[in-house]
Amino acid sequence: MKILHTGDWHLGKNLEGQSRMDEQEKFLNDFVNIVEVNNIDLVIIAGDVYDTSNPPARAEKMFYDTLKKISSDGKRLTLVIAGNHDNPERLIAAGPLARDHGIIMVGTPKTVVQTGDYGNHKIVKSGEGFVELEINGENAVVLTIPYPSEKRLNEVLYGEMDDDEARLKSYSDRIHTLFDNLKENYREDTINLVASHLFAMGSEEGGSERSIQLGGSYIVNGGCFPKEAQYIALGHVHKPQIVPGTEKRARYSGSPIHYNKKEINYVKKCFIIEAHPKEDISIEEVEFKVYKPIEIWKCDGIEAAIEMCEENKDRNCWVYLEISTDKYINENEIKTMKDLKKDILEIMPKIKGIDEEEDVSSLSEKSFEDMFREFYKKERDVEVEQNVVDVLLSIICKEGDENEAN
Repeated sequence: MKILHTGDWHLGKNLEGQSRMDEQEKFLNDFVNIVEVNNIDLVIIAGDVYDTSNPPARAEKMFYDTLKKISSDGKRLTLVIAGNHDNPERLIAAGPLARDHGIIMVGTPKTVVQTGDYGNHKIVKSGEGFVELEINGENAVVLTIPYPSEKRLNEVLYGEMDDDEARLKSYSDRIHTLFDNLKENYREDTINLVASHLFAMGSEEGGSERSIQLGGSYIVNGGCFPKEAQYIALGHVHKPQIVPGTEKRARYSGSPIHYNKKEINYVKKCFIIEAHPKEDISIEEVEFKVYKPIEIWKCDGIEAAIEMCEENKDRNCWVYLEISTDKYINENEIKTMKDLKKDILEIMPKIKGIDEEEDVSSLSEKSFEDMFREFYKKERDVEVEQNVVDVLLSIICKEGDENEAN
């Protein structure tokens, strides 16, 4: 059985207020081609299909159009689980209609998927947290744990009569207990898999994930995953990687697009797994294209920055512009740069002659008046007159008094 593991598509996500849906649409078209060229039997999408619980209409249309193309009239199965960004009820709302196309939607750890025909294939058995699939004469058991919040986890594990001591077990211990209970559905004659959306200890975040932990309580240990699982398909972390302590069986596929400037230094990809019962799996990595790169331009001076914008105005890229300068950048200069290069996301001045660490640490030691005097001198190259300082301070004091009164 050939399985493709992907996730964290975050359809509808913006970058500094700029839409990425054109890039996402190009990725989805290429993704359909990857699935077809590699003759995939089962596609696993490990959560965070959308970036928000109320995605734009275009994002939803892109998703459903892609599922339909992947399905190829029920030729292959697609398993979708919800992530922490997804609204579980909204995600699975189209489940009954999607069934004819071989699409399986799982919203929460308590979701029980109906058995029966899904496209050209079948779900022969199911329950809370697992499905047994029959695909082209082979059977696979998948433990399905969509984003397990504390509330959802408690609903699965504990009834009203359980004692307080059991409820006080750590999040990781409870996930371990959940997998221990569910692994009883594995058999020696089935391909045994896990699909989940959570944060495993030792994994390296990419930079654009929304935290799903509170004081570390939502972190799980790699040892919580069942040793009987041949492959563990995870979502949430945007950097593709192997989870430590899992003998390379647990992996994050990462997001398909660089969603943050912190992510630009690593390649985006998906994993293709070849699996047979009771045998070691083989894994192939397929790298994704970069459709519109995020770049950080570092320029020495405002004139150099304007020149760089002029030279690269026709390049298709997002830009963070860092400018080393001995003066503050005025509005006309900012407008000139943004008129030349349309996709500048942020212009960040780096003032020469200021040691940043020393400057930040010393700010708390300076009065507002001192900082204003320094700013005025640097900007206008003359000392500020005392009457200007007095007027400014009187306005600030007046506003402060009003805020206290409110």
